[in-house]
Amino acid sequence: MDKMKMESADLIESNIDKISNIFPNVITEIVDEFGNPKKVIDFEKLKIMLTGQISEDQESYTFTWPGKKRSLIEAHRPTRKTLLPIIERSSNWNETSNIIIEGDNLDALKIIQESYLNKIDLIYIDPPYNTGNDFIYKDKFHQDQNSYLAQVNAVDKDGYVLTKNVETNGRFHSDWCSMIYPRLLLARNLLSNKGSIFISVDDHEADNLKKICDEIFGENCFVGNISWQKTYSPRNNNSSIATEVEHILVYSRLSSWTVKKLPRSSSMNEKYKNPDNDVEPWKSSDSSAPGASSHQGMVYAIQNPFTGELQYPPKGRCWSREQDYLFNILNKWAKYRLEDIHDDEERASVCNVSSSEIRKDVKSIILDEPIESAKIQALKVLNNGKWPEFYFSQGGKGKLAKKTYLENAQDRTPTNLWLYEEVGHTDEAKKELKKVFNGSVPFDTPKPTRLINRILDIASDKESIILDFFAGSATTAEAVLKKNIQDQGSRKFILVQIPEIVSNGTYTDLCEVGEERIRRFADYNQGNIKSSAKIDMGFRTLRVATSNMKDVYYSPENYQQDLLSMSESNIKEDRTDLDLLFGCLLDWGLELSKPYKSEEIASVAVHTYDEDALVACFAENVPEEVIREIAKRQPLRAVFRDSSFGDDAARVNLGEIFKLLSPDTEVKVL
Repeated sequence: MDKMKMESADLIESNIDKISNIFPNVITEIVDEFGNPKKVIDFEKLKIMLTGQISEDQESYTFTWPGKKRSLIEAHRPTRKTLLPIIERSSNWNETSNIIIEGDNLDALKIIQESYLNKIDLIYIDPPYNTGNDFIYKDKFHQDQNSYLAQVNAVDKDGYVLTKNVETNGRFHSDWCSMIYPRLLLARNLLSNKGSIFISVDDHEADNLKKICDEIFGENCFVGNISWQKTYSPRNNNSSIATEVEHILVYSRLSSWTVKKLPRSSSMNEKYKNPDNDVEPWKSSDSSAPGASSHQGMVYAIQNPFTGELQYPPKGRCWSREQDYLFNILNKWAKYRLEDIHDDEERASVCNVSSSEIRKDVKSIILDEPIESAKIQALKVLNNGKWPEFYFSQGGKGKLAKKTYLENAQDRTPTNLWLYEEVGHTDEAKKELKKVFNGSVPFDTPKPTRLINRILDIASDKESIILDFFAGSATTAEAVLKKNIQDQGSRKFILVQIPEIVSNGTYTDLCEVGEERIRRFADYNQGNIKSSAKIDMGFRTLRVATSNMKDVYYSPENYQQDLLSMSESNIKEDRTDLDLLFGCLLDWGLELSKPYKSEEIASVAVHTYDEDALVACFAENVPEEVIREIAKRQPLRAVFRDSSFGDDAARVNLGEIFKLLSPDTEVKVL
């Protein structure tokens, strides 16, 4: 019977399998340090398969830094860590679909790889800026002693270095790049096919981040570099140019990704007037379109009924509608006819071709009555109002123009300049925190929720899952909840935050700050929710922790047989059924936000997750009647504690029961 892996996916093995499916002949085997065969890639063969030639050392464009290879290896190294539920720190645990993860985000991203592979529609992160005095991160790249001497602060109980990136550190930029690189590698795996990532960064690392993202996401998936006007009052600095903006780099999972349009602003709508008392406000727009040389049949003269002037489209352009349509519209101003006026040279000039190349059979729209009577009729239409769709500007004396109605106006395409009037500034962000925390600001560098709201507008749907793995004070969570209240959406958030100490004496760390912010926002806004709407404002808190399993679970060959027999269980004594359940969810790649129930069958606790997705029983002794009851429910998956079966015969019996009652159930033990 198969055992649960109880560790994150081996991304290197997964990548080798993908290459094997395409080029099976480049796969070979070596013997690892334990004497076991191991699949590897013959890179020389792969180079030949991809280039058709034997490669020799040659210069090529690349972006690198000291520590890049180690950070790449770290990104692909599996972890045995898990997530432990913290119900007492959660809000509405049983019903919520939102997740908060406390712990290092590199660990967290590895742990949730299979549960959220290709499921995240939007990632927003605001990583620490490399200013030389505020960049603290937690990584373990096995540096030599000299590298450690350049670092400051302490080493935690798990051997992770809490490093403060100071300018005296010789790896000033390298440390930051090594921190962000593996996290972005893992984050890309989580993006759905309609997914995108928005990354806030300042000038210090914007250039390096762009190169890293080009490598990870692909240059063809670069969407834009947004300049966010972060302040309404730039500091006067005589020594340099005052900094008024920060960057937000945007990349998509696929190059075909398209940004969503923004609602029209009031200033845009103010351009639409109603001078003729029409049924709808409108604005004047161009009556021509590009492509004169390829649309010569739409290049001809139109006679103005007010002045008698023959009007042609501007050079290189043609009329925007077909001739029959324009002919019918213009006849609402006066009487017109179609006539060949032999104006080949004029039309050729508009089309930028010679008169010999111009189409010969195109007629013009000419007045079919004397100019005097045409003008009288046209003035009557002008004065009565509700002018036709195409009209002559400047009270009839100008060029032919087109009415574009407000109801047909398109929403606006986002630009790469976001002004504080529309998306907020840093001072607004601090005021938002003060409002939530009764005048105190427990986090120094929050972002305004209006900024995140803009990102949600252009890059999320009502059902999207939004991930922020540098969560800070949980601005992203508040913005998601506000957006759901606004449009009755059901977006879900996943936040990851290391328990960084805060100076505010009320809260121990940033994780507590974020959780309290969400609670207070939910309490304050309950009255703003429509009675018919069900807005999820809770969250499940989980903590990154060491494996649920003892070391012997992973390497039984390293333990003597008498020690194995003395061990009653592979599971650590302090782990609960709920801890084990969530560990199994991660192992099987199930989302962490689904509902579950616990019940007793024959005095044994049985846990059912997401209806029939998984049934788990971690009792020390599982009666056969419990096994049969679980099998009768025919779940997709079932898991038991291995030590609850006294011998191989009991394990065989377990398998036989499921073969009989639920042959499609995947059964495992831990």
